[in-house]
Formats: sequence, C-alpha cells, structure tokens
Amino acid sequence: MPIASPEVYTEMLSRAKSEGFAYPAINVTSSQTLHAALRGFAEAESDGIVQISTGGAEFLSGASIKDMVTGSVAFAEFARVVADKYPVNIALHTDHCPKNKLDGFVRPLLEISKERVAKGQEPLFQSHMWDGSAVELEENLQIAEELLAASKAARTILEIEVGVVGGEEDGIVGEINEKLYTTPADALRTAEVLGLGEKGYYLTALTFGNVHGSYKPGFVKLRPEVLKNAQDAIAEKHGTAQAFDFVFHGGSGSTIEEIHEAIGYGVVKMNIDTDTQYAYTRPVVDHILKNYDGVLKIDGEIGSKKVYDPRSYGKAGEVGMANRVAEAAQQLKSAGNKMK
Repeated sequence: MPIASPEVYTEMLSRAKSEGFAYPAINVTSSQTLHAALRGFAEAESDGIVQISTGGAEFLSGASIKDMVTGSVAFAEFARVVADKYPVNIALHTDHCPKNKLDGFVRPLLEISKERVAKGQEPLFQSHMWDGSAVELEENLQIAEELLAASKAARTILEIEVGVVGGEEDGIVGEINEKLYTTPADALRTAEVLGLGEKGYYLTALTFGNVHGSYKPGFVKLRPEVLKNAQDAIAEKHGTAQAFDFVFHGGSGSTIEEIHEAIGYGVVKMNIDTDTQYAYTRPVVDHILKNYDGVLKIDGEIGSKKVYDPRSYGKAGEVGMANRVAEAAQQLKSAGNKMK
C-alpha cells in the first residue's frame, strides 16, 4: 500500500481511539531499519508509524553532511517507493524537535509539504513533533499554536509535548522529578490555546512518569491516571469525553498492564526506539562473535567475504528488529487491525 494519505492517517488514528488500540511508532535511521519496521508491521498485519528524530535525519543525510532536511527528504522519498510493496498503511513522522532545531527541521519540512499540497501532491510527512518540554508552558503553547496553523495548511498533524520526559534522547535531557507528571491545569490550558480540533488536528504527549532510555521493569514510575485526570478535566469544562489523542513516550520497562491502561485513557501512538535498536544490534553482534575469524583478516589470512559482507549481518539485524516491531503491535493490540 502507498504511504498513508492525510485522510487515511486520520482514519487510522480515529480507529485506534474508538477500537481501543495504539500504533507502534518506530524510530529508524537507515534503509535497513526502515525495512525492518515495515516487515514487522506487515507480519503483524498492523498499520503503523515510522519516524525519524533530528539525529536520525542528520545521519540519513550522510555522517559528513549532517543536514536534517536533506536526510528527511531523502528518507521520505525512499520510504514512498519501498513501502508500496508492503500490505499495510504507514504514516511518516518526525520525532522530538526542540526549539533550537525548529528552523532547521520542522519548519522547512512543513514548508515543503505546503508547496507539495499546493501542487496537488500529498504532504512529505504525515505528522511532525514539536518538543517544547524544555521551555515554559506558555512559550511551548505559543510556538505550538503557530506550528499548528502551519501544519493545518500543510495537511499534516502536529504532535506536542506538555510536561517533561525524563532521561535523554538525541541530546534532549529531562530530569527525573515531579515535572514528569502533567497536571490537569496544563491540559486545560493546552485546550484553551490550541482548541479541541477546530484549529487543526494535534496529538498530545502528556507526561505521566515517562523516561527515555533502557530500564528494567519497575524503575519507571508511571501514573497512567494522569491521562485520565486530564481527559476528565477537559470533559468537565468542555463537555467532550476523551477529547485528547495521546502519545506514549519513554515506554521501555513499562508493564503490559500500564500500557493497556494508558490506551484505555486515549493513547493512540506509542514511541518505540531503545528496544528496537537493541533488537537490531543483538543479531549483528551474534553474527560477528560467531564468525570472528571470518569477519576479520586475522594473522594475515583473507577472512571470509560471505560473513563480512554487510548484507549477511544486515539481514539478521532486520529479522531481529522486525520481530520486535511485531511484538510491539501485539502488545498495543494493533496486530490484525490493518485497514482494508
């Protein structure tokens, strides 16, 4: 199937909300990890979201080039060609973008999509994230309001973050403290500034103890009831039940019960990066350790081309990551729910 149109993406998210599941949003950094994500979604019979971060976009442009827009455009165009061969709907998204990178990442990409739409084409990406967690709420929402208007003109969806995700991802660091828990007042102010759909469609990453990185179960102290309290506050003031469509960040180490509870409160998208990185790298390491004397030319020998050929371990990495993507689809209950 082709990359999801704005209408298909909106329907995907609407179905997730109404039918009680969420989409895995898989960070990728290369053509190989893109194929792993697509393969995992296809094998799980799940539609899904593939995303790149600022660092991923730089890497995709070439390690010596480091241009986020170039990497993003190249990635999106490549994804359009290869995704067409997989029998699932895929949306393309850009992940965490802090204030100091907006002018080199999200804003020019929105402008590209706006130009494409003016020519009767689909937008380049289907959604973009503005990460305002490092600035005060009012500045966060002021920037979000501007980006939401641009996003609406580009026929894309905006994702915002209200609150702070702990840990570190692509240089964005959040301390692990009470700021990890968004308040109902923050949710009400968000609705007051951005509206509830009339100004444009946005996804909301309210924070409920989320932490980026790799952690054992129990380390991350999640409070999914934060999401329920936010929805209840909006319903009480505006009369709209479950008005927000939520995004779950920093979910490594979360229990299935916590994930399902969060979905019940309106989570439609869950970011997965750390776990899929490991799932890709683990088989590669296994290949190298098992074929050490073939991968390397030891003591003047010639090694084995079959085992140092990047395709040999790249295929193993793809399978490992695809399996983890399919597992995520099962956990989020999107498996078997692809749109016909």
